[in-house]
Amino acid sequence: MIIIGEKINGAIPSIKKAIEEKNEALIIKRAKAQAEAGANFIDCAPSTSTDIEYETMVWLIDLIQGATDVPICIDSPNAQLLARILEEGRVNKPGLVNSVNEEGTKCETIFPIIAGTPWEVIGLTCDQDGIPTDSEKKVEIAKRIIDKAVKYGVALNQLHIDPCVMALATMPSAMDDFVYCIEHIHAFAPEVKVTGAISNISFNMPARKYVNNGCLAYALAAGLDSGILDPCNEDMLGTIYACEALKEIDKAGRKYNRAFRKGLFGQKK
Repeated sequence: MIIIGEKINGAIPSIKKAIEEKNEALIIKRAKAQAEAGANFIDCAPSTSTDIEYETMVWLIDLIQGATDVPICIDSPNAQLLARILEEGRVNKPGLVNSVNEEGTKCETIFPIIAGTPWEVIGLTCDQDGIPTDSEKKVEIAKRIIDKAVKYGVALNQLHIDPCVMALATMPSAMDDFVYCIEHIHAFAPEVKVTGAISNISFNMPARKYVNNGCLAYALAAGLDSGILDPCNEDMLGTIYACEALKEIDKAGRKYNRAFRKGLFGQKK
């Protein structure tokens, strides 16, 4: 499974404070910890007001790149800002763009820039009406994004579709919705990856880790390819390794056993 480390995001109180105080040490520590835990990408999401988002993202990118060579996921709802970061070459090596969707011209802005490059991109299943609660409509939006990727020459194996994981507290069918989207997107375009912000499902629930781990296991069984999550969370990491062993993605559990020997599941090394 492809892990997109979620821990450098201005929506997290400690990171919000670090951005305000220009606490470089905390950002560097978070970047290194996620890299050491096995993140494939490190999310870089300023989540600030629009007037300081660009300079904040550049500051974060520089700190992350100075701390690790793990590819960066540049993350903003502002497609113009993402385009500027890409066009200015602020990132040393191709990573992941989060995100585009069917609201306005976001696909049309980003896809021509990354077409023919190794950059990967996340497409959210929402449009001008917001995030639909109907699973079929989410899949229809996903199909439109996939069709646009083909039109602009973006390789489908570099496209991740995020069906916008819903909160179980407000949508009891949230897990069924997620599984439906994973399975139907893969049926339409097997090369496309399906991703999701796993912790969204437990919002406003008690003992959130149990809901998150259950969601992750069900999603992996359905074919989830990547996830936006905390790679330093031993429970989440253990669930990934265990599911991959059980599904024979990890043949003979070699990766699982190697991770255990390294002490990645919280046991003494």
